[in-house]
Amino acid sequence: MSNWQRFASRPELDAALATHIANTLKSDIETRGRASLAVSGGSTPKAMFAALAQIELAWEQVFITLVDERWVAPEHDDSNERLVRENLLQGPAAKARFAGLKASPADANEGLAEVTARLGKFPLPFSCVVLGMGGDGHTASWFPQANNLAELLDPAGTAILGSCDPVTAPHQRITLTLPVVLAANEIVLHITGDEKATVLAEAAEQHYPIAAVSEQSTNPVSIWWAP
Repeated sequence: MSNWQRFASRPELDAALATHIANTLKSDIETRGRASLAVSGGSTPKAMFAALAQIELAWEQVFITLVDERWVAPEHDDSNERLVRENLLQGPAAKARFAGLKASPADANEGLAEVTARLGKFPLPFSCVVLGMGGDGHTASWFPQANNLAELLDPAGTAILGSCDPVTAPHQRITLTLPVVLAANEIVLHITGDEKATVLAEAAEQHYPIAAVSEQSTNPVSIWWAP
């Protein structure tokens, strides 16, 4: 993964990445009439979401969903949907069409079909998928200890979404599968700090889940990083 976009500070990174994503969405709206975006949760993208939300574009033609979600209520503190609603679906971006990945069943496996159906209305492949990465080398909800990791990372798989028990983190998860991510027109990895840069450098050798993207992607993968 040699396509690094390095910035001196996180505010610079957030502003530049927000502009880049907006331009990607604008381009797809011009060519396809619609655009689709999958975003990750966590603390890293929060300020970038706020910057992206204020950029003027035809948001009513943009479909947004999550790369992955914890199986918690949308109002829960750990909900990625809550993070997106509070930080990205604001201002001009409030006009975007959003699909969350949480359904009413108590078990994520029982809700998988329902949330998969929601993405049936999305223009696929995604215009852009924005990934994050944990210190253990996981991205999306592809956790190293998940017992169905091989299924989620099967490049020949046909499922859009899968459920998983991360083992090393709380809550069941719903996540995009590797083939759906790899099919995106553009894949962005948004990380900060020297520790994560080191983890990424070791990903292939250590067989971290993030390596499934860096090693197999045929579409552009860029790393957006600041200290």
